[in-house]
Amino acid sequence: MLKQETIDIIKSTVPVLEVHGTAITKRFYQRLFEAHPELLNIFNHANQKQGRQQTALANAVYAAAANIDKLEAILPVVKGIAHKHRSLGVKPEHYPIVGEHLLGAIKEVLGDAATDDIIGAWAEAYGVIAGAFIGVEAEMYKQAETQPGGWEGFRPFRVSRKERESEVITSFYLVPADGGAIAAFEPGQYVSVKLDIPGEDRTHIRQYSLSGSPGAGHYRISVKRENTVPGLPAGRVSVYLHEEIQEGDVLPLSAPAGDFTLDQGDSRPVVLISGGVGLTPMVSMLRTLAETQPERKVTFIHAARHGGMHALRDEVEQIVGEHPAFSAHWVYGTPTDKDREAGVFHKEGYLDLAFLQQTVGTTDAGFYFCGPTPFMRTVNQALKEWGIAAEDIHFEFFGPAGALD
Repeated sequence: MLKQETIDIIKSTVPVLEVHGTAITKRFYQRLFEAHPELLNIFNHANQKQGRQQTALANAVYAAAANIDKLEAILPVVKGIAHKHRSLGVKPEHYPIVGEHLLGAIKEVLGDAATDDIIGAWAEAYGVIAGAFIGVEAEMYKQAETQPGGWEGFRPFRVSRKERESEVITSFYLVPADGGAIAAFEPGQYVSVKLDIPGEDRTHIRQYSLSGSPGAGHYRISVKRENTVPGLPAGRVSVYLHEEIQEGDVLPLSAPAGDFTLDQGDSRPVVLISGGVGLTPMVSMLRTLAETQPERKVTFIHAARHGGMHALRDEVEQIVGEHPAFSAHWVYGTPTDKDREAGVFHKEGYLDLAFLQQTVGTTDAGFYFCGPTPFMRTVNQALKEWGIAAEDIHFEFFGPAGALD
C-alpha cells in the first residue's frame, strides 16, 4: 500500500503529465534503447517511429497517476497490457530496467521541477504498479504453459496453407511443427509471430488476431500488407510475410493472448462491426457464434474501401446464409463500377449512426468493433450518441492503445 503522502505527491503531478507526458515517454524510450539495445527485439519498431508507443505509454502513466488512490480502476488496462507483455516475452527482470529509465526521463524532462520528493514518490508508486503487472503476468505465463496444448515462449508452427483473401490481405494456416496439440483460444484473441528477417539486425514480433474458430486443429491469421497507405512507413513484417513466407515455412508463435473476447454467456443480440483488417477477430467471433449459439441474433457490419479490398466476404456470407438469425451488411467507401454492377454493398460512403440504427434496430445488445483508429472513433461516438451502455461497448486496438474520446 502507498502512503497517503506518496499518493498526494503523485496526484499533484497529474497536470504536469498531461502537458509533458509524451515528451517524458519519448525520452524514456531513447534512454532505454541506448542502454539496452537488446530490448529492440521485443518492441515494435514501426510503432516507435510513428510515436504510437510513446503516446500509449504516456496515456498509461497519466491514468496511473490520476487513479493512484484507486488502482483497481485501471485493472482492466493492466490486464490488457499484461496480455501483450506475456505474448511478447516481457519478464520480471525487465521491470527494474524500465523503472530506472522512466524515472530518469521524468527527471530530465522536468528538470528542477522534479524534486527529490517527486522522484521518490514515483519510485515508490512504480514499484507497486510493477508488482501488480508481474503478479498478473506470472499467472498468465503459468496458464499459457500448463493448459492443454499450451507451451512456454515461442513454439515453431508450419504454414500448411497460404491463401490470398483480397488485394491486401492474405491468410496463413498454421499447424505445430512438432505435430502436437495446440491450445484453445477465445474468439477475439491473438498470437505473436516472431521473425528473424535476413539482413535485419533485430528480431521482429507482431501480434495478429486469430481469424478462425477454436477447435479447428490449426490457427489462422489474416495479415494486411501494411505498405499500401501513402505517407506511412512500409510494414516490414507484413511485406515479408506476404512476399517471402510460403507453405511449408516455419514461424515461431506465442500461445494465444488477449482480453478482447466474445461474451458467450450473453444470449442477447450481438453486433460485430469492423473496418479493413479489423474484421479478423470478428470473423472468429462469427464462426464461434455459428457453432455455439446459432439461434442468437447476430449482425455483422464491415466497412471497406471497395470490393477488391474486402477480405473473407464469401466466408462470412456463407456462414450468414446458413443461419437465419444472422445478417451481414457491407459499407464501401469508394465502390468500383464492378461493385455497383454486382450490387454487393449496402451503403456507399462512411458508416454512421443512422445506418447502425437502421441495421441493428436495438440498443439492447453487445457491440464489438475493431479497425483503424479513425473508424473506431466514429463507431464509438455513434454508439454513445445512440445511448449504448458503456458495459455493452467492446473494442480492440491493433497495436498500442489509443484514445477514442
